[in-house]
Amino acid sequence: MTAETSQTLDRGLRVLKLLADTDHGLTVTELSHKLGVNRTVVYRLLATLEQHALVRRDLGGRARVGLGVLGLGRQVHPLVREAAMPALRSLAEDIGATAHLTLVDGAEALAVAVVEPTWTDYHVAYRAGFRHPLERGAAGKAILSARQQAPAGAGTGEAGGGPGYTLTHGELEAGACGAAAPLLGVTGVEGSVGVVMLSDVVPERVGARVMDAAREVAEALR
Repeated sequence: MTAETSQTLDRGLRVLKLLADTDHGLTVTELSHKLGVNRTVVYRLLATLEQHALVRRDLGGRARVGLGVLGLGRQVHPLVREAAMPALRSLAEDIGATAHLTLVDGAEALAVAVVEPTWTDYHVAYRAGFRHPLERGAAGKAILSARQQAPAGAGTGEAGGGPGYTLTHGELEAGACGAAAPLLGVTGVEGSVGVVMLSDVVPERVGARVMDAAREVAEALR
């Protein structure tokens, strides 16, 4: 650490990161070992984070991420949306279809950014804020596919798609089809980039194009 940084803040942030990486929480002893500090320091860090609802401790004494992080997380959407817009605009204009960035929100897929093409006679109306189950639609299925991804570098496609992208037909709107690719390698962000169009058949080049756009967005978020 440099002279300009705060050791206490650094430790507090490390506590949050450690807790975010576990589903079952961590004890004071476990955090003490992972941070390389004594238990008294950990107790003080947890007490401070609890005051801000960023950490909670269950009846067994295990510390977990608190609900206060949700308020912080909601402020991330505008930043993510701003970073994604250039790639989405390019994708929408290139394909002539409505492009979107979709993030996970619980068990649902939430469209946080949408760009419609400017030159088409008609296109699918798709609005930011639109939600649907992760199990339906290309955007959600691409995310689920990434969760099941093999070691880095393997394809994430499935039947109805190809290596690295997913295609669906009529799952969210009759007569509309979608193509989406997951965001990969972005810590703390789980989502996908895709297009939705009124067509019976998705043009062959669309799959590769949404993968390119997903990579562009991922790079902008790193």
